[in-house]
This record gives sequence, C-alpha cells and structure tokens, in this order.
Amino acid sequence: RPSDFHQMPSSIRKGGFCPFCAGNEHTTPPEILAYRERGGPPNVSGWHLRVVPNKFPALRIEGDLDKAGEGIYDKMSGIGAHEVIIETPSHDDTLLTLPEKRMEDILWAYRDRMEDLKKDPRLQYVLVFKNEGEIAGATLEHSHSQLIALPIVPKQVLEELDGARQHYKLKERCIYCDILRQELTTETRIVSENPRFVSFAPFAPRFPFETWIVPKDHVSYYPGKPYDYAYLAQILQDTLKRIAGVLNNPPYNYLIHTSPFREEMNEYYHWHLEINPILTRMAGFERGSGFYINPTSPEEAAKFLREAVL
Repeated sequence: RPSDFHQMPSSIRKGGFCPFCAGNEHTTPPEILAYRERGGPPNVSGWHLRVVPNKFPALRIEGDLDKAGEGIYDKMSGIGAHEVIIETPSHDDTLLTLPEKRMEDILWAYRDRMEDLKKDPRLQYVLVFKNEGEIAGATLEHSHSQLIALPIVPKQVLEELDGARQHYKLKERCIYCDILRQELTTETRIVSENPRFVSFAPFAPRFPFETWIVPKDHVSYYPGKPYDYAYLAQILQDTLKRIAGVLNNPPYNYLIHTSPFREEMNEYYHWHLEINPILTRMAGFERGSGFYINPTSPEEAAKFLREAVL
C-alpha cells in the first residue's frame, strides 16, 4: 500500500520530528516543484507547497521497462514515479483549515506534475490520491497527498473506460454527462454544487458516504480547464468539511480518475474525483464476490451532508 514515507520508523510516524515541516527541507529528497511567494532558491524555507520524490517509492523513474515473459506470465520492471505533494509548511494545517487559494494551489500542483510526467513516453497514467488518517494509509500526520505515475493503465480505470466507451457507442453520449443530468434533475443525491462542479452521492455507492465531484462540462482529462480550479477548490473543501462535520473527522481517501495520457481528449470519458470515508472494512464477502455491503443509502447520506452546518 503506497504511503508517504511508508518505511519510516514508528517514532517518526507517531509524532515528534516531522520531515515535511518548514525548516526540515534537508530531510526530504530535493524538491521537484515548489510554490514560493517571493521566489528564491530551491530546497530552502519560504515555500507554501512543495513536491518531492517519495524516499521509499513504489516505482522508480530510473531504468527501462524490460518487458519479458516467464512461461504464461508477463512481467516488467517497476518503472514510474512516486511523488509526495506537501500541501502546507505548517504541521497543524489541514485541507479543512487552509485558505481556499492554498487549496487551489494543490490542484495546480497536481496539474503541473501530470503535464510534466506525460512527456515521458514510458508512462501511461498518473494516479493522484490522498490518504487522510492512519486507517486510510497515511503514516505521517502532516497534510500531504501523493501521485504515482504508471507504465500501464490501472485495471479499475480500464474497466471504467471500457464501460464508458460501450455507453457512448450505444447512445452517443457520455455516461457521466447522463448521470449528471439525472442527478441534477432528481436532486435527492446532490450534496452541493457551484457554477462548474457538482458534488453528489453516486446511485450505487460501494462505501457509506462515498461522494463524487464531477465537472458540469464534459472534460475527459483532469488538467483540461485550469480556470475551473478555483471552483474545484471551493467544492472539494466544502464537501470535505461536510463529511468531517457529519462523521466526526473520519479517515478518508480521495483519488482522481482521469483519461490516460495517450487518449486525454475524448467524448466518452469524464474525469472525476472520488472521496471515500473509511467507515466500514472490506472482508471475505466483498473480496470474494466484488459486491459491497453498504448500510447507508446514498439518498440518506446526501441529505445528512447537504444539511450539515458548516
């Protein structure tokens, strides 16, 4: 399970010295990207967001793919990139307390890194995700998210792409655009919306209080419309605050689903962000069947979130 510095000693993970705090730049690998108000040299204080390679990466950028067969099996080298987005220099800030402009900067950092990584012909997909809380996979309390660039498209994304293609082939419409139209018409699963995005509980959620954020316009690839990032920052922070208020700050994961690098612009897929609070656990039935037992209906979850007092 990818984490921030997932082999870090427990004495560091559980408190005390934090390698991500301002002033500790020497404890992380050299930065790949940083946003600074007044400019200045890299790898020194004065930043409000920085991106560094994971010290113990799931995949490494150096080397060749070295695809090979082993009998009926196929294998390749673990080539890719694993980066940590350090979202704030302050150890006590979270996505709930950051100014909205700082939230927007995080979304810009995702874009900047994806646009840079897609120049590497070995890479096909970037998964951006956030693990919030130890149960969700975080091993450091300091607010951060991650990205992993892969030489293949993940299986779950392939299944989504195939389903979206089939729907488009049959109806000549994007299935996510169809979902949005229905959700905006019925309104029973809407959590919040603004001029550019809708936050809603999907019709058949796998997990209690699972929530999606989807752009209202058809956009197949995450970096598609950078002028939307202020609206995305607003609705993402709003939705996370509602989840935190209703569920007493649960651990959660969020992840961005987007089209692969070599087919960014298309008519059938629609990028979106999924938020999954960790309220239940997968067990034998879920792992053996692929079905999920969810005790909370999406209509009920959306009502609680919609009526949350912020």
